[in-house]
Amino acid sequence: MGKHSAGKGRYRYTKRFARIAAWIIAVVFSAVFIFGGNAFFSRDLSILKLEGATAAKAKITQLGELTADSYGTGGGSEYNRSLQFFDAKLLSGEDRGKTVYAVQTWDNITPLSERPVKAGDTVILYNYGTSEGGADWLFGGYSRLDAIIVLGLVFAVLLIVFGRIKGFNTLVSLAFTCLALFAVFLPAVLSGADIYAMTIFISVYIIAMTLVITNGIEMKSLTTIAGCAVGVLAAAAMSFGMDRIMHLTGMTDEHSIYLTYFEPPIDLNGVIFAMVVIGALGAVMDVAMDISSALFELHTKTGGMSFPEYWESGLRIGRDVMGTMANTLVLAYIGSSLCSVLLMISYSANLLELLNRESIIVELMNGLVGSLAILLTIPLTTIICAAVYAQRRTDPGA
Repeated sequence: MGKHSAGKGRYRYTKRFARIAAWIIAVVFSAVFIFGGNAFFSRDLSILKLEGATAAKAKITQLGELTADSYGTGGGSEYNRSLQFFDAKLLSGEDRGKTVYAVQTWDNITPLSERPVKAGDTVILYNYGTSEGGADWLFGGYSRLDAIIVLGLVFAVLLIVFGRIKGFNTLVSLAFTCLALFAVFLPAVLSGADIYAMTIFISVYIIAMTLVITNGIEMKSLTTIAGCAVGVLAAAAMSFGMDRIMHLTGMTDEHSIYLTYFEPPIDLNGVIFAMVVIGALGAVMDVAMDISSALFELHTKTGGMSFPEYWESGLRIGRDVMGTMANTLVLAYIGSSLCSVLLMISYSANLLELLNRESIIVELMNGLVGSLAILLTIPLTTIICAAVYAQRRTDPGA
């Protein structure tokens, strides 16, 4: 009995040490990958640097003169414009601490305008090298990032409170995911790298990094990584195939055309491919983790089952997960493009013409490919887990 307890203690210590070592390796590798990838792909780019333009956060200290002008535009209509001048103290940028003279404008043509500023407001100002009534700085909108930062901090605190160490690891993996997309993937696309290869590479990195940081290197993580990878490759294959079948141009909105003016020009079809694959990635990871974790729990509690038993249990679990995950994807895509959908419904001749618009087709493809990837991930992850777990018997009490 004593030897058995000592063996359990050594096993748990070894497992804990392996998990910590895997966490450190994953974090160090991710930091090097993101720093190095950003330096490599951004070396010839001038991202977030618009020549002749400066933006700064500022706090309004005093309101100045309020003026108005108007003139006819033809056809009996009249254009009315109001200008509110004010002093503001810069809170960011090279001239931080300096008080500048700025102006906010609004008119009767623009249907929605920002509310008039008042003393104490925190705003974003722009300087384009021109002057408006003696004001070199123009009002660009209210500073809203602070509120998002507070909301993000609340999310982080609650995640750690409820999830403890797992919640902390989730935050770490989320940070690396965002950095991988914004600091490596986007600069790589802008620099002319193959968007198809980068999408697959970044997706596989996110899968492996997230699961190693949150769960360590163990059977559950490895089977989940394998299931996710297969699911993502299935989504990639379907997206690539549907793009060819439907003869997509990549012109999904008014911003797409501007991407073709870049040097080198960006492959719009590749952008759609990335949208579909990255959009399905989260749901595929969630489903694969649910199935792998549940089957791993059965494995540890029962000491091991046969391949058919794992297969039957995995499919049963997958059926319960499937419905909500498919709804999650479709609702997310519809919700994110609701304004565009409402506009196109108002300016479409009939339902057939509406549904045949490329922007609508791409959103439908996003939802369907993502849902199909989920459906394929369920049996594929179940097969991988069943094949691995059925070969390894464990002590249920360990």
